[in-house]
Amino acid sequence: MNLTIEPEIVTQPTTHYVFIEKIGPFLNTAAQAWQELHHLEPAISKHNKISGAMALYKIGPKVYRAGFLLAAAPEQLPPDVQSIQFGGGKYSRFVLTGSYSNLPEASGRVWSIVGEKKIPLRDDFTIEHYTNDPKTTPEDKLVTEILIPTA
Repeated sequence: MNLTIEPEIVTQPTTHYVFIEKIGPFLNTAAQAWQELHHLEPAISKHNKISGAMALYKIGPKVYRAGFLLAAAPEQLPPDVQSIQFGGGKYSRFVLTGSYSNLPEASGRVWSIVGEKKIPLRDDFTIEHYTNDPKTTPEDKLVTEILIPTA
C-alpha cells in the first residue's frame, strides 16, 4: 500500500458540496451511496459544473456522504441529493496512491498514526478527497487525500 505516513497540515477551502448521505456501517453504506450518486450525476451536471469528488464521514455515529464538489452554488438538484456549503478548515493530510480498494486499510492505518502522534482533533467530518478521475486514470495512479480534522 502506497500511503504517506507523515501528515501535512493543510487548509481546505470553503466549497459547495452535493451528496447522498447514508447512516450505518461503511462497508454497507459507502458503495450504495456512490452508486446512487453516480446514477444521479447526469441530472446534477445538467445544471451544475462538477469540479471534483469527495466523501465525508464521521465514525460515531457512522455517517457517510458520497458527494461532488461544485464550482458554484447548486441549482435544480434531483430530490434525493442534499447540498451544503462545506466550511473547510485545518486538516492533517495523508495521501494514498493506488486502488480505492485500499481505502479501508489506509484509513485504519491513518487513524493509528493519528493516535500514535497524538494529533489534536476537532469534531468535524473526515474527508476522502479523490484528486483524479477513475474513469480516465489507471487504478494504480489514483490519488486519494485522507484528511483528518485537526484542532
